[in-house]
Amino acid sequence: MMLSRILAIGLALSSGSAWAQAVPQLKSVTVDLPAGDRQFPGGAAADAINNNCTACHSPGMVLNQPNLPKAAWDAEVQKMITAYKAPIDEADVPAIVAYLVEAKGAK
Repeated sequence: MMLSRILAIGLALSSGSAWAQAVPQLKSVTVDLPAGDRQFPGGAAADAINNNCTACHSPGMVLNQPNLPKAAWDAEVQKMITAYKAPIDEADVPAIVAYLVEAKGAK
C-alpha cells in the first residue's frame, strides 16, 4: 500500500515537471521600424494628416488605397480613433477627411 502511494506521488511529480518544461517561455520583442521622412503632399492642406496619421501609416500606404466617398473616409478615420485608439485630435478630423476626399475621393 505504501509503495503504491510513493509510486503515485513520484508519477505525479515527474509528469508535472515534464509538463512545465513543455510550456514555451514568453519574452518581449522590440521591432525597429525604418524611419521615413516622406510626407503627404499639399503643404498646409496636408498638415492635419501629416501630424496625425504618419505615426502609423506611410503616405504611400494611404495614397494607394482605392478612391472612396466622403462618408467612407470619415468612417475610416473614426475607426482609427475608436477601434485602434489612434491619438487623433477631434479638431483635426474634418481636415483629415477633407484631405482624403480631395486626394482619394470617389470621382
